Formats: sequence, structure tokens, C-alpha cells
Amino acid sequence: MNRLPVLLVALLVSACAPVLDGTPTWPGATLDRAVLTEADFPAGVRYSRLVEDPGRADGADAPPSMATMPPGCSDGLTKVIADSAERGPGSAAKYDAVYDGARIAMTVLSWPLDLPALERTADRCATFEVFFDESSPGIPMTTTRMPVADEDGADALVYQQTMTLGGERSSVYMAFANVGSMATFGLVTGEPNSDIAVKASLPQTFLDVVGLQIDRLRGL
Repeated sequence: MNRLPVLLVALLVSACAPVLDGTPTWPGATLDRAVLTEADFPAGVRYSRLVEDPGRADGADAPPSMATMPPGCSDGLTKVIADSAERGPGSAAKYDAVYDGARIAMTVLSWPLDLPALERTADRCATFEVFFDESSPGIPMTTTRMPVADEDGADALVYQQTMTLGGERSSVYMAFANVGSMATFGLVTGEPNSDIAVKASLPQTFLDVVGLQIDRLRGL
């Protein structure tokens, strides 16, 4: 049941690797100021910055893409991001924020996303089937654009991607936003964790974090 959301997290979080060796200057110094820190989250949320292996190839830790009909829907958004990616010191920064009920993975970029291409890909994959292997039946998936509040100085896309398996529905939420010459994107899965005192309500908690990240970028 959780295999596909985990796959989507791995694909999207790895979309901007690698970050190459070197000392960040411009735009790396600005990027460091742009990223939300532990202090921006309620006490008890598990926050961590993710550091890439400088020599790792794109998607080295991600599972192989799954077959879909129409083709290319399991990793289509990832490929759009990778196709326009700028790589090198200071090109991207990543962090996780984990609540009881949500694991949020965010990436901040020193370059803008190709939002029209992301929108076209999401539209093409509005309804598709994914296959775990050649002999398995197709699993229905939908990609639904969600309304977002107008963000002054930001262009944003938010989607709910839903899998129906065994009569049960499981969703992940994704957001992509450009703010000036920089960008951010993120993904959240619903993951209960009773060890964390701070509870999340999806998708609102995710949208709140995305909004905070946009505000941080806008304030630079």
C-alpha cells in the first residue's frame, strides 16, 4: 500500500542531485539564508538538513522508474526538474520536517523551475495506471491540481497524487514554486509517528510549510 508514495518521495527528493564539491559563494550563500531552519518549526518537529554525496549521479539512490500507461508518468515530473537543473556548489539545498502524520521533504533551488513543463506533464498524467511488474494489473493513479492562494511574487503549482489499491486510496501532495530567480519544491506523505508530539493535518500542514518557504525566498 505504501510502496508507491515511498517511490514518489525517492524520485522527487533525488531530482536535483548531485551537488558538486566546492565552497558555496554566490548563489550558495544566498541559498543558505533561504532555507527554513529548525527554529522555523514547532518544537518537537524532527528537522534535518540533507547533504548530498558530491560524486553521486542523478537518482543514484532512487528505485528504478515503474512502467505506466501512458508511459513516463511515474517519473515525469522528476525528469522535468532534472532537465532544467543547474548543478554545482550552492545549486540546491534539501531538508526534511517530520510530524506525527506527515513527512515533508523540501528542496530550495538557486534557479527557477520550468513550471509550464511541470504543468503539461501533470496534465498528461492526470489519469494513468502504474505497474509493479509486467504480470501485475494496472493500479489507478490520478494527478489533481489543487487551488492555491495567490502568492505575491511567486508562481506556484500544487498537486494531489492519489493511488487506489484494493479499494483504498492513498495520496501524496506536491508543490512547486518560483520566486524571482529561485525556486522551491516539496512533497509530503502521511506517516503516523506517535513518538512525535506535534501532529500534522494534511494537506494544510504541508501548505503552511510551503508558504513559509516561499515567504523566506521572497524576503531575500
